[in-house]
Amino acid sequence: MTVDSARLPADGWGLLLDRAQPVTFSFDGASHQGFAGDVVASALMASGRHVLSRSFKYHRPRGVLTMAGHDSNTMVQVGTEPNVRGDRRQIAPGLAVTSINRMGRLDFDWLAVLGLFSRFLPVGFYYKTFFRPHGAWRLFERPIRALAGLGTLDPKARHGHYDKQHLFCDVLVVGGGPAGLNAGIAAAESGAEVLLIDEWPAPGGSLLFGRMQGGRAEAEMKRLSLLSGASRIPNLRIMSDTTVSGLFVDNWASALKDNRLHKIRAKQTVLATGGYDQPLVFARNDLPGIMFADAAQRLMRLYGVRPGSRAVIATANRFGYDAALDLLDAGIEVAAIVDLRKSTDDSDRAAAKARGIRIVPNTTLVAAKGRRHVEAVAIASILDQDRRGPSEWIKCDLVLMSAGYAPAINLACHTGAKVAYDPTIAMHRATDLPAGVHVAGSVAGIWSEALAGDHGEQVGRAAAMAALGRGTAPPAAAEDAKARDITYPWPITESPGGKDFIDFDEDLRTRDITDSVHDGYDDIQLVKRYSTAGLGPSQGRHANLNTIRMVARATGRDIQKVGTTTFRPPLVPEKFGHLAGRGYEPTRLTAMHDRHLALGARMMAAGLWMRPAYYGPKEESAVAIVAEVRAVRENVGIIDVSTLGGLDIRGPDAAAFVDRIYTFNFLKQPVGRTRYALLTDESGVVIDDGVACRLHDQHFYVTATTSAVEQVYRLMGFWNQQWQLDVDIANVTAAYAGINIAGPKARSVIERLESDIDFSSTAFPYLAVRCGRLADIPVRVLRVGFVGEAGFEIHCPSGFGGKLWDLLVEAGRSFGIKPFGLEAQRVLRLEKGHVIVGQDTDGLTNPAEAGMTWALSKTKPAYLGKRSVDMQIAKGVGRVLAGFMLSDRNAPCPKENHLVIEGGDIVGRVTSAVLSPTLNKVIGLAYLPVSRSAVGSRFQVRIDGGRMVDAEVVPTPFYDPDNKRQEM
Repeated sequence: MTVDSARLPADGWGLLLDRAQPVTFSFDGASHQGFAGDVVASALMASGRHVLSRSFKYHRPRGVLTMAGHDSNTMVQVGTEPNVRGDRRQIAPGLAVTSINRMGRLDFDWLAVLGLFSRFLPVGFYYKTFFRPHGAWRLFERPIRALAGLGTLDPKARHGHYDKQHLFCDVLVVGGGPAGLNAGIAAAESGAEVLLIDEWPAPGGSLLFGRMQGGRAEAEMKRLSLLSGASRIPNLRIMSDTTVSGLFVDNWASALKDNRLHKIRAKQTVLATGGYDQPLVFARNDLPGIMFADAAQRLMRLYGVRPGSRAVIATANRFGYDAALDLLDAGIEVAAIVDLRKSTDDSDRAAAKARGIRIVPNTTLVAAKGRRHVEAVAIASILDQDRRGPSEWIKCDLVLMSAGYAPAINLACHTGAKVAYDPTIAMHRATDLPAGVHVAGSVAGIWSEALAGDHGEQVGRAAAMAALGRGTAPPAAAEDAKARDITYPWPITESPGGKDFIDFDEDLRTRDITDSVHDGYDDIQLVKRYSTAGLGPSQGRHANLNTIRMVARATGRDIQKVGTTTFRPPLVPEKFGHLAGRGYEPTRLTAMHDRHLALGARMMAAGLWMRPAYYGPKEESAVAIVAEVRAVRENVGIIDVSTLGGLDIRGPDAAAFVDRIYTFNFLKQPVGRTRYALLTDESGVVIDDGVACRLHDQHFYVTATTSAVEQVYRLMGFWNQQWQLDVDIANVTAAYAGINIAGPKARSVIERLESDIDFSSTAFPYLAVRCGRLADIPVRVLRVGFVGEAGFEIHCPSGFGGKLWDLLVEAGRSFGIKPFGLEAQRVLRLEKGHVIVGQDTDGLTNPAEAGMTWALSKTKPAYLGKRSVDMQIAKGVGRVLAGFMLSDRNAPCPKENHLVIEGGDIVGRVTSAVLSPTLNKVIGLAYLPVSRSAVGSRFQVRIDGGRMVDAEVVPTPFYDPDNKRQEM
């Protein structure tokens, strides 16, 4: 077959092509041409190239197998993107494609020599070698890592734009074949909002390339009729060229389309996902030119490419005969149809006989030959499972296989469905489907053309009724007698030469599976891991069933008892960009955001919120921060603290609930008082802190850190489900704006505003809380001292936040009030030695290490994490958080996570450090060994450039150690 003859005419061939738009791209540096709609594999085959890749282990030549993206045979590199499935990636002008897993040229891969040493690379060799003599792995590691892997990662590759979108529907239908389209239409006509997702550019499934009732025209008419009906239903949305990669609890599905990850929540899910072709196993069954029958049909019908010129078809069902008729229509000679079955319905054979095709029953393929492409196949009669008759060689350049299928039940298994083997149809079935998940069509064992559409319609209607709460019973389990004529139960002919491949991804042969069992790995899960069967990019789609068959024979067990391996998400590869791309999270702005911008604030992210870091030009940040610190220490400052988490806990058991959650005592906390609230998890790790304000016997208002409030809220809800206390827990963070005014003149400022609250030090002492009205605005006011000065933290309904800010700024104008940002606040709190959870603690820090045992109740019997905390204290800690000061006033300030070094070893780290404007010294907090944590102990910190600076442990607070100023 010449290159010019590889393209079929437009009439009936090349459904996805736009022949008016030629496209030029390159493959391994050579220019190639195709049409818009072509994929890499189809365009290359149209130009005469059949070897598209090299196999993983032995570097054997590989070509098209599925043309559906279900295998690794067509994997290529596209620019900097590795491991692209060439039978699904569309070509584009200038697209640079390169072959992978080769040394030298694709057609002359020097690493193909590895095939000559296959006897020295038996299954599991990586477990048995490379570790003797001691240290040998260091010699083997580099060449093995160079040989392993497929595509090439470019660390400098540009990160593209990735996105996420949330979708909601009553019924999600996965699969756009006849069953899926009928299910979607029936569900939508029943009144449900339906989302139908199909992985192909155009819906239709097998109707895109196959035949109905033996005719291609009938299949295309049926497809167009279904699409026409679907287009008239407004509540049915079809997303094509989209792949559902995972299905999780409560009908939560993930789907990929281009660079977007869709997160879908459905009330009911219908899986009409079809099946995966299963290969025949025979000698050299991996040669290019040997492919599944529907792969050849896709090449012809979708891309207008002749897959060969003379074909042999091995089949055990009607689909092989349909493919033969398509080949004849495309002008391709069919040398023979090899039918594995002894007898079959004559209707399958009638059309082929009428067109003069030789049909050989009760026969299979036993070998193929050729160098980089199949040149001939040997056929032989089937005597029994293991014996074959004399061989006959038939010349051909194309071999098609249609010996059976495995239902695509992966998504159903993601949800917890079980898998059972049905010997009557020689296929597995999904059983014990969770509520809200249904299967339709061939994935449910319905292979009859007449029944598939009807079954999809019944399942779709039942799913819609359930989603709409109409409580209809699910459809009765459908039975299809024709399913028995789909899959041949033993399509395996073992080869004495050992080139009978059962897993194309991993170059695994039949004897590799048998040897795995003989090595003691006789459970299917162990066979998978020991042999790597099913671990490759295809995830066992075409290898699992034959592997199970081989294990059953080697162990003497029934296939039903062998079981299956576990199907896990994702179904198809998900790029890291999909997972780590642009987060679908809001940016939250406080009620005073515009005021900050007007004042020249430099904004920074704090969790989801934007907060002022400091006020002034970026180049003057250091000066601005110092000025803000001094304003608070010497005069008065104002800061927006709206981002603090707020949790309202109400009910008869409110005090008991807070007492169980936090480490301090709260049962007897007086109304009108605040108390520090430290939170640990079950392992005793510090996870948050805040202030608990008792506003009423049955009402607590608890603050949490900006970044942890959602976690704390979820944790509270989780534990109260266990405790069943009579409380209501509400996350009111967004409901309140927060303003803190602090400094020696803070009281003078707040007293300028009319209020029913007495702000005098006697009526409103430190750590008190008062509710009332300030300038006729309802407020909750807390006397807290995070920055170490007299301070009033005012919480008001968020709608009043901007107004209250303006009133306080105006009231403080004559006192020289100055807004301060997060950076100044961090300096101020460090001068007081206050810990920031998440900065001065990590995922392992317990209260004893952080010096927070003062916040632990010594009397109450329990709190969340108490048992673990007590065990840690009893055991003793190896590190403690200590305050330090640099001995040299002129030394550079260490940064967070600079290391404490002793004798060349890392013994601690800095968590916070700053040049204090108030003390004119570098101060900080660091984790130190207990032996080095006593006041007066000296240690060294390694800073940028490797320089060592001397530090001394000093007591905290660094500023106002008697806490007199915050209590004024």
